[in-house]
Amino acid sequence: MLHVVLLEPEIPFNCGNIGRTCLAAGARLHLVGRLGFHLDGPQVRRAGLDYWEHVDPVRHVTWEDFLTTLIPGANLHFFSTKGGRGLWDIPFRDGDYLVFGRETAGFPAEFHEKYCDRMVAIPQVEGPVRSLNLSTAAGIVLYEAVRQVRKGGFS
Repeated sequence: MLHVVLLEPEIPFNCGNIGRTCLAAGARLHLVGRLGFHLDGPQVRRAGLDYWEHVDPVRHVTWEDFLTTLIPGANLHFFSTKGGRGLWDIPFRDGDYLVFGRETAGFPAEFHEKYCDRMVAIPQVEGPVRSLNLSTAAGIVLYEAVRQVRKGGFS
């Protein structure tokens, strides 16, 4: 199973959409740290439609709490516009964690320092767009990982 990890997500519609995408892809959603909304709020449910009740996100109070749940050797990939490697260069494995920062600020500086060798960027053309919407980015990354892990098929 693949895992999508949102660090302190702020926008309920993004969380609902990502949860729905995780459900469709057979992935597990992890929510870490302070949320900018209530999980039982109408905006999250509206974005997740009637699928939200099946998402069953795993809540972690802090990043450190999340880390204690990982099995040894777990593979974490951090997605940022400041990533040193491109998405197409990453070999994904079953059980990988796809980690995304906050919508407005991305990852804290200490994440860029500690996990600099694991920061990955989604390719985009140069221009006025600085970054993609979190929900869009998570969908792109998750389905590239699914494509690699499942060789393009669902069972």
